Amino acid sequence: MVSIIAGEKGKGKTKILLEKANEAVLKANGSVIYLDKSSKHMYELNNKIRLINVSEFPIMSADGFIGFLSGLISSDHDIEAIFLDSFLKLSVLEGLDITSTIDRIETLGEKYGIEFVLSVSMDVNALPENAKKNVTVTL
Repeated sequence: MVSIIAGEKGKGKTKILLEKANEAVLKANGSVIYLDKSSKHMYELNNKIRLINVSEFPIMSADGFIGFLSGLISSDHDIEAIFLDSFLKLSVLEGLDITSTIDRIETLGEKYGIEFVLSVSMDVNALPENAKKNVTVTL
């Protein structure tokens, strides 16, 4: 399952994503992972959430990003939720079509029973059709 928090940069998406991650870990029996472009939010997350600074890894394309997610999933079979802050930047998709990548993340979520929550810095009207159905918060 994929949920999207959509809105232009600076509208407060990260705050909502942090709240959702902290709520999820309280109910989780397995792992909760938070992917970010830095470690800046480390102290705002529950210490049971695994924060990964994606900028420390050489991800050069959306395909590389999907490989990175697949590696996380293959190394931890107890993942219940993955939160992705600054999704466009993490997935190397700024200014590009996100349709295929959203589809692939949905497939991973369905196959492995993982909820993905993405913070996407785009106006909801600019999202592709396959992503609009997943928008849960619009800012």
